[in-house]
Amino acid sequence: MTFTTCDLCDANEDKLANGTLHALPPVFRSFGHHSRFCGPTRTLKVFEDNVLVRAILETPGNGSVLVVDGGGSLRCALVGGKLGQLAQTNGWAGIIVNGCVRDSAELDACGIGIRALNIHPRRSFRKGVGEIDLPVDIAGVSVRPGDWIYVDQDGVLVSAQLLHA
Repeated sequence: MTFTTCDLCDANEDKLANGTLHALPPVFRSFGHHSRFCGPTRTLKVFEDNVLVRAILETPGNGSVLVVDGGGSLRCALVGGKLGQLAQTNGWAGIIVNGCVRDSAELDACGIGIRALNIHPRRSFRKGVGEIDLPVDIAGVSVRPGDWIYVDQDGVLVSAQLLHA
C-alpha cells in the first residue's frame, strides 16, 4: 500500500465535491500494528453488544475493513485483544469502531489496523442484537457495504469506489 490520504484527497477533489468521497472527522484513536490500511467495507450496527462483531470476524475477511457503528457509546468496549487477533487470523485489513475498544496493548500487537473513539476496560453485553451489511452513519458520514476505506496517520477516507492517487 503506497497511498496517503492527503494524496488521495488532492487527486480526487472532484469526488470530494460531488459527495462520493468523504473524510471522517478526526475523532478516532489508532490501534493495531498497521497505521495504514484500506479495503472494501463490511458494515455492522450494534449497541453495547459485540456478539455480531465476533461472528463477522470469524469469517474470512479477504482484506476487507469492518466498520462497526456502535452508536458512539463510550460505556463499554466492542473489540478487544481476542477479536483483534481473530481479525488478523482471518485476513481482515482493519476495523473502524464508532465506539470503544479494550486490551489496547494486545490490539497494538495485532497485524491489522484499528480505529476507535477511545478505550474502555468494560466488555460489552452479549445479547446478539444488531444488523449486518446495511448503510451506517459513522461520525456524520454514511458508509455503505462495499464502499472503500482508506486509513493512514492523517485520517480516514470513505469512497464509493476504488481510488487512485
